[in-house]
Amino acid sequence: MEDDKTINKLLCSIIKKSGYAVDSAENGIDGLNMAVSKDYHIILMDLMLPMKTGEEVLKELRNVKDTPVIVISAKSEVYSRIELLKIGADDYITKPFDIDEVMLRIQAVLRRTEAQSPEQLVFKDIRLDTEAKRVYVKESEITCTVTEYLILELLLKNPKTVFSKRRIYESISGDMYVSDDNTMNVHISNLRKKIAKFTSEEYIETVYGIGYRLVN
Repeated sequence: MEDDKTINKLLCSIIKKSGYAVDSAENGIDGLNMAVSKDYHIILMDLMLPMKTGEEVLKELRNVKDTPVIVISAKSEVYSRIELLKIGADDYITKPFDIDEVMLRIQAVLRRTEAQSPEQLVFKDIRLDTEAKRVYVKESEITCTVTEYLILELLLKNPKTVFSKRRIYESISGDMYVSDDNTMNVHISNLRKKIAKFTSEEYIETVYGIGYRLVN
């Protein structure tokens, strides 16, 4: 979703050359309709879209689907990035961007999304269906972003382990942790809020000065 026709055509061309099928939209309403009606592996989204902003599209999309979303925008402030993570973005790239970086980010998100083994992970009232990539709390499904899902999967696979922010990031992305901003805290906070809608029991605790673990 990109209203700048030059950037839209450039991204579509480069992504197609990498072997992917691509659809494009130049406004938020068309983009949202396409995102809801079709099953995409990933969505690239500008924020400054006509008719419906990227933030509005992302919020409405997250009510019905967990399709991975990479935001590409000229908004570079940390506050904007944190807020986007809170409403469900999986990654964020600022303009002007390097096309090689965009492709690497796409491949990284797709790798995280597709690298799930077909099994059930259960911890107390939480159940992960890793084949269908669905999360249930007391049999009620919650919608998670790809990053939130992978964090929860990592914790459920290692219920007695304390994970630092660095270790969580490197475990779920396969990349080196080079930042120390608040993004991981936002992902954890989002998970806690979503789980808390269906249970009063605390599931993820902060081990101060170290990281996070499941409450055993």
